[in-house]
Formats: sequence, structure tokens, C-alpha cells
Amino acid sequence: MTERTDCIVIGAGVVGLAIARALAMSGREVIILEAEDAFGLHTSSRNTGCIHAGIHYPPGSLKNRLAFRGKELLYRYCPEHGVGHRQCGKLMVATSDEQIPTLHALKKKANGNGLQEIDFLPNEQIREMEPELKFSAALFSSTSGIVDAPELMRAYLGDAEDHGAVLAVNAPVERGRVTGNGIELDVGGEAPMTIAATICVNAAGHNAADVARAIDGIPPATVPEIILARGCYFVAPSKKPFSRLIYPLPGEHAHAVHVSPDMAGQMRFGPDTEFIDEVDYMVDPDRAPGSTRPRACSGRASKTATWSPDGPASGPSSAASAPTISIS
Repeated sequence: MTERTDCIVIGAGVVGLAIARALAMSGREVIILEAEDAFGLHTSSRNTGCIHAGIHYPPGSLKNRLAFRGKELLYRYCPEHGVGHRQCGKLMVATSDEQIPTLHALKKKANGNGLQEIDFLPNEQIREMEPELKFSAALFSSTSGIVDAPELMRAYLGDAEDHGAVLAVNAPVERGRVTGNGIELDVGGEAPMTIAATICVNAAGHNAADVARAIDGIPPATVPEIILARGCYFVAPSKKPFSRLIYPLPGEHAHAVHVSPDMAGQMRFGPDTEFIDEVDYMVDPDRAPGSTRPRACSGRASKTATWSPDGPASGPSSAASAPTISIS
């Protein structure tokens, strides 16, 4: 027997939950299908939780417009719904005088994107803000911040459920077909079923391309290639040397490290970048910036060591695997 609903959202990460929320709040009947046993177990909970200001994206691009509009909506939504967040700002750092012209070019680009809240601060002021930071010059983006991603997802899910949406976990989409009335999906798991809907949104993250290829009637040429990149994070569990986001210059990410505080009070270094063939969250301690002395390991969370004022002596915390779309 085929069940019928108005809308199906495949994937209960932050994107899928935000879409389900919007659909449900518009009066649609919504079912969210999640292959895992809980929401947000992949990319959505394995990132820096950075609220981007809109610095790097081409002027007028979709990313540029969404970054500006998105940060405004997040800074409004989070306090209204009790979601942990902090507009801590971000410093983009030149570590030598030779890099300072790149900072000026970055400010010009950001201003061209419509971002005016980005400035060179006097070095004395930066030292007062971040005494442990070694730099030649730095740009400060005051509208950058951080958000507690799991809390944000819980809030989105709560809004969706309050408007009638239903989350089904352990419900992987195995195959499907486009019909004259929308789409039918065969759902596996402990209670296999077939569900038909007028609207279907594929927000399955890493598995989005595989899900699309499993649905008869979707032209293969429209399914993009997914290239997986894994990044490892390392934590300083004792002394917290910085209170803001610290970013290297664009193009320096291959041999420089982001510094990201989180809402739990941890200081994370990373992510680095490593292209992989399949989703794998194992953390290699040898990839730590500086020396590494793992102390403990618990599930997906942490091996930790100590922070040294002379540099980050840190232990592996977690790994994130993010899909990059390649369209030819």
C-alpha cells in the first residue's frame, strides 16, 4: 500500500530541517525521511558553526546574497528561539608584511560585495583583543559569528513539528520513480513503505547524488558529481588562547589553520583538507598542527592534549566530511 503526503524532504540535516520548517509553516503536510537514527549526524554537526559575513563571494552571486540575508535572519532567529550564538567577529590575519597587500585586496573585494563592516584595526587594538595572536596586520569582520548547530537544528525541527511535520528516522530512501502526480519513494529500514508526494526535496547531503540516481525519471545528466573532502579538527582543552574566529588569508588554507571557538567553550584548530573516496570520520593524530599527545578518546568526540603558548599542541577532536559538487 502506498502512503501519500504533500511534501517529502529527504535528509534531516540543517538544510533539510530548514526546508521542512518553511514548508510546514506555509501549511504543507511534510514528512522528513532520515536514513540515520537521529537528525544532523553528518556535515551539519561537524563544522565550525561559523556565521559568515559574506566576504569572499562574487558580487551579486547567490552565495553572496544568501550570506547577507542568512546572517541577518540567524541573528534575529537565534535569540527568539533560545539558540546559542555569539557575534564574536573574525580576524583575517597577515603573518608577514608581504601578505598585507592581500589583506587590502580582500577588504576591497568585501566592500565591493556590499560588506562595509570590515576594517583594519590598529595593531595595538588587535593585541588588546587577542594578546596571543602573532601577526603583521589583520582585518576585522564584526558581523561574523558562531552558532550552536545542534541547537539550531532542534529549533528548526521543533518549528516544523509544531506545524504538523513528521520526522521518520532509520528511513533510508532505496529507490523511487517520477510519476504523473509527483514522485514515489520506496523507503527501507525496520518498517519499509512506499510514500508518494507532490513535492520532494533532496537534501541528503553526502548521499544526495546517490539518492537522485536511484529515482527513475531523473535525467542522469542533471545529477552532479560529488567530491568528498574531509577536514580534521584539533582542540586545546586547557588554556583558551583566543576569543574570536581567526582565519588565514584566502589561498593559505593548505598550510594554515583556522581557529574557531565554539559555544561549548572549546577552542578548535582546523579543519584541514583531505580529499577522500568515501565518508570516513577517522582522525589521524599525525595531522595535528604542532606536536600531538592524545589523552583520551570518546566516540565521535575527542582525543585531547594541551595548548602551548608557543603554538598549538593539540589533540584530535573530530572529523568532518563535506560534499563538494562538481558540475561539468
